[in-house]
Amino acid sequence: MAGRCAGPSAPGTGRAADPPPSVPLEREEGQPRAPVRCRSAASTQGAATGSSAAGSAVRVADMRVTLVTNAGGAERIPDLGRVGVQHNPRMANRDWSRAAAYAVLVLTVAQLLVATALPDLDQFEGKAFGWRLVAYPLMMLATPALWWLSQRRSARVEPVPWGAFALVMTPFLIDVTGNSLDLYDTLAWWDDANHFVNWMLLCSGIGLLVCRRVEPRWAVVVVVTGIGALLAVGWELGEWFAFIRHGTEIDTAYEDTLGDEALGTLGGFVAALVVARRRAQ
Repeated sequence: MAGRCAGPSAPGTGRAADPPPSVPLEREEGQPRAPVRCRSAASTQGAATGSSAAGSAVRVADMRVTLVTNAGGAERIPDLGRVGVQHNPRMANRDWSRAAAYAVLVLTVAQLLVATALPDLDQFEGKAFGWRLVAYPLMMLATPALWWLSQRRSARVEPVPWGAFALVMTPFLIDVTGNSLDLYDTLAWWDDANHFVNWMLLCSGIGLLVCRRVEPRWAVVVVVTGIGALLAVGWELGEWFAFIRHGTEIDTAYEDTLGDEALGTLGGFVAALVVARRRAQ
């Protein structure tokens, strides 16, 4: 008979036993009746038991996975089709920072090579570019090298701070570019502006690296400003040794040195405020 399922033969009778109640499939209203398929009560009970033992069933539809529990609740798992392709702003910023750090290094070294190869040009004459060709790349790479050494000894794995590296390297590019364009001799304010702006950039990068765990905020200001002042003194000593002591600027070196140290320290102080504010955010 249509709509019923034949069960196994009854023992000793030679005829089919009464079939168990059929389990009709639901259909939507207005749809033609499909052939009725049924399963025995034993198989239905076995399937229910297996489902209960498993505890859950996984249903996949439209690249989305839903975990169906026995209690009737559901926990949504993220769309499998979108896993791994979502836009990450931090990763994008890190890529730009890395590209900027490499670009700053390459442009600086390229200009140093030109200045060393053409020492007779007015903007390069008497400014120790042979010494700078060695010292500038080493100083630019010192910060990344020290960071990587510290990471090798640390148990914590942290992302590479390319932005801080770029900030530390940029003052060297600005200095070399100013010489290449002869801005130190054509703009009276260029040297003073460089000492302030370059120290602000330099100390901002150093502060982001060394003050990650410094507390409270006023200690960040003291540390970064102190680093800026020490670097300003060291830079002036290097300038005096490299070209001032044998150059034409010896008569004005004292006054110029005091002004440069003051501007460098002020730039370090501004950088300290920026780093402290960033830490607070």
